[in-house]
Amino acid sequence: MILVTGATGTIGREVLGLLPQGLPVRIMARQPERVTGAPPAAHIVRGDFTDPASLTDALHNVQSALLVTNPDGDDDTRFLDPARAAGVRHIVKLSAAAVTDPGADDLITRRQRRNEDLLRASGIAWTLLRPRAFMSNTLSWARSIRADRTVRAPYGSSENACVDPRDVAGAAVRALTGPAEEHAGRAYTLTGPQALSAAAQTAQLAGLLGLELRFRELSPQEARTALGARYPADIADALLESARRQHSGSKGRVDPTLPRLLGRPARTFRDWAADHLDAFRPDDASRD
Repeated sequence: MILVTGATGTIGREVLGLLPQGLPVRIMARQPERVTGAPPAAHIVRGDFTDPASLTDALHNVQSALLVTNPDGDDDTRFLDPARAAGVRHIVKLSAAAVTDPGADDLITRRQRRNEDLLRASGIAWTLLRPRAFMSNTLSWARSIRADRTVRAPYGSSENACVDPRDVAGAAVRALTGPAEEHAGRAYTLTGPQALSAAAQTAQLAGLLGLELRFRELSPQEARTALGARYPADIADALLESARRQHSGSKGRVDPTLPRLLGRPARTFRDWAADHLDAFRPDDASRD
């Protein structure tokens, strides 16, 4: 039995579509009605990391689990004790590449390191997935592209070896379904095939859309204001610090791990964007 958490999120949704047919799969979600694309035989259960009884039920007879949590809270702590009691043998955890950056000391990264340490100390076999930024993060630009064909972001020339979430999901499925001895105790840094800046991503989107898009670099204060409108102050500060670290060049390295895991090249940003153009296309684009 494989348990999938985070099934309504960016990676979990993709994992559901990639799991081989016929495997026993249980899906835990706070809102089961929001789960889409589940394998036909999958069993969807209502569960919450803050509800111990629901965790016990979800973990019954589970051998391996995909653990996707918010690093801001204590969900990892809440999950690991009942997982150990249920006899779970292998946990594949979604973490982040920032934990390997010596200069990364923002709040989110510190919490991600803590959660990795908790899993390693649990006595359960583990695999860590450490992706760089998801290519899908650029969906946050969609509203402004549709509104005035402008992308606004800080540090427009700084590069990130961003990764397609579908490839991260593919790595998760390999770790969940492959031989335990092959993946247990391994930490995989997952990147795309090329480091790109926000300005370069904007240019690629413009070419695919057949439109002229503008890029406007936000000042640090403008970026702080924009992030502060969406996140609590401590998280906004952490995200801004992460952006400053990217500007120093710490996120541009392309790692060869993902192609080895998948047996094919990692998808490019152009590949990802071509599949999501409708999200960015302005309503009046057909009149141009």
